[in-house]
Amino acid sequence: MCTANVFQAFAGHKYLNLETFRNTGKGVRTPVWFAEIQPGPTNEGNGALYVYTIGNSGKAKRIRKNPRVRIAPCDFRGRLCGEWVEGRAEILRNQKAVQGMQLLNKKYAPWKQVLDLFALFRRREHIVFIIRPA
Repeated sequence: MCTANVFQAFAGHKYLNLETFRNTGKGVRTPVWFAEIQPGPTNEGNGALYVYTIGNSGKAKRIRKNPRVRIAPCDFRGRLCGEWVEGRAEILRNQKAVQGMQLLNKKYAPWKQVLDLFALFRRREHIVFIIRPA
């Protein structure tokens, strides 16, 4: 499947169902917010999706061990609205993580800012990862 077709499936959706994999190979599905990067010269011609989570979450731990993921558009409860797509996740650092967080802030304002405020009180680290088609 070509990259452009993969990301057309996510247009207009607020959530994607992210499936990460345990050491046993069993998948764990979670609905998450995401922001798109359109294909272009700044990202080597490929589109990608940014996702953020709490640094010590299960999905972050699983991605650190195994970057293979599957994603599909879904509603806020995780009910699928499209087909699964194979991908690879990479945890971002520095400016790339900041860019991802800016796109997420823009897409989900003001709700994400409210959640970030509560996270400050709990002193939880956020991480940003990028998903590219496999």
